[in-house]
Amino acid sequence: MSVRALLAAILLAAAAAAAAPAAATRAPRCGWSPVSDVSEPHIQELGSWAVAEYARRANGGLRFGKVTSAQEQVVDGVNYKLFLDAADASGGVADYGAVVYEQERTNTRELTSFARAPAK
Repeated sequence: MSVRALLAAILLAAAAAAAAPAAATRAPRCGWSPVSDVSEPHIQELGSWAVAEYARRANGGLRFGKVTSAQEQVVDGVNYKLFLDAADASGGVADYGAVVYEQERTNTRELTSFARAPAK
């Protein structure tokens, strides 16, 4: 192996190693993976934002309670499936599901879906 080829191989290996830690912190592309810590501030903030965005669009009076479970799907950004509690204007608490798309590099956040969960 020539010195130039060896140097190129070392540079490629170093670049792959540098990119690996960032890739390892997210779920694999396309599949849904559970979020291990739903008490993480970012996940709770996404839930709060989803309820507020839904209430704004629907002229509703929902108030965010907490995210009870979540899943993430890595795409060109991240889709979050959030299962959360929210209270209506009369104080009745119910379960809801929301899907939020977020792309940090473009500062994009979209509420893809929001619905009340079927009664248990």
